[in-house]
Amino acid sequence: MFRGRRPLKRWRYVGVFCEELMLCAATVQVGPAHQSFWAILTRADAGLRERTHMFMHRGSVQLQPGRLQVRDGPVRLDLALEEEAGWEATCPHGTEQVWTRKQAGITARGTIALNGETPRGVQALAIVDDTAGYHARVTEWRWAAGVGIDPAGKPLAFNLVEGVNDPPSGSERAVWVDGAPHEAPPVSFAADLTEIRAEDGSKLHFAPEAQRHRHENLLLVRSDYTAPFGVFSGTLPGGIELTHGLGVIERHSARW
Repeated sequence: MFRGRRPLKRWRYVGVFCEELMLCAATVQVGPAHQSFWAILTRADAGLRERTHMFMHRGSVQLQPGRLQVRDGPVRLDLALEEEAGWEATCPHGTEQVWTRKQAGITARGTIALNGETPRGVQALAIVDDTAGYHARVTEWRWAAGVGIDPAGKPLAFNLVEGVNDPPSGSERAVWVDGAPHEAPPVSFAADLTEIRAEDGSKLHFAPEAQRHRHENLLLVRSDYTAPFGVFSGTLPGGIELTHGLGVIERHSARW
């Protein structure tokens, strides 16, 4: 749980995207502290539902390998995830190391029910972020992940980051083309999160549809993040044209 004075941070985050909805759910541990959260955007009415539990709320969010379940208030969500090997990286951070594995563009199938309605089917694409490490006391990052297609309809997915796990090579940055990942060059995010530029000149645009924001001050642990769902377009690193993409961006500043 600790290495020296540094607590272990680990989480599993799942994002799910389709034309009807976008959602995310996660379980997080920082040393002995636990947190879970979920958020669901129904795109037809731009309705954003979300909830965060500062302690592990038994049964509210369950993230086993291959499955995502949320049973919390008016939300009933049960999705099977067709997980795969993913893209792994182990990178230095401060004086320690961080390991992460990303999956992007995997299939998610199941049901969702909101406000007591009859469960309806969901078929979408998902991203999965598994991370564990002894991050530096102060950590800041900007991160984007999503799915989409190229002009010929070929499936694309991406995981881009600035600030953590982002050395020039051996990073967690990756672009998936027709299911096959390859490392992306370094990227930088615009201050307003509407653009991501890669060192090779590629430029990705982002139009937010709904935004999550949370600020926490728990004395020894502080966290401030903004995480909008939205639509991506433009060019992925490597000069790959993205004609239509859905996903999420996160800007996170933590003192932990």
